Amino acid sequence: MLKPGMRIRISGSADQLAQTWNYMVWDLLLAVVIVYLVMAILLESFIYPFIIMLSVPLATAGGVAGLVVLNLYKFHALDMLTLLGFVILIGIVVNNAILLVHQTLYQIREHGLAVTDAIYESTRNRIRPIFMSTLTSIFGMMPLVLFPGAGSELYRGLGSVVLGGLAFSAVLTLAIIPPLLGLVTGFAENRRHRSDQTAKLSAE
Repeated sequence: MLKPGMRIRISGSADQLAQTWNYMVWDLLLAVVIVYLVMAILLESFIYPFIIMLSVPLATAGGVAGLVVLNLYKFHALDMLTLLGFVILIGIVVNNAILLVHQTLYQIREHGLAVTDAIYESTRNRIRPIFMSTLTSIFGMMPLVLFPGAGSELYRGLGSVVLGGLAFSAVLTLAIIPPLLGLVTGFAENRRHRSDQTAKLSAE
């Protein structure tokens, strides 16, 4: 029991670890914000990037599941390198959703397809590239998780997070993103069309 006026303060390596953890959390948030803003600029919309960013929680759940499966066979704590895997996932898993959204908008704006038809064609055309890129990444990451070797224990957690996040998000992205596009694309494109018409009338 501490006497009055006495207090405990963590210092040394434990204090540095706590600071690094706080910095990593801010890095995660900053990565999400940057990815969202870049997509908002490229797609010229604040709605479609939000739909794309919904694949990030799916990847996070898959990363946690991958780490849980790894711990069933060999314990691995949630250290800084493992947490870095979640930062890597943010930049990787959005690619599948970007393919679907971009192809859908292209079908609507360039070919004049209806929203439902555009989503169906985009999903049908992009499902093979999505699974090709996902499978190559998964099989490329597997040796890091499965094969023993010097220093492999340092990166095994990172590999399991990336592997689980990629596999989980690839399947759920195809199940969640198209329905969400169907809900918001018609409204967003009608609003965009009205804005273009207003701009043309103002220019005339």
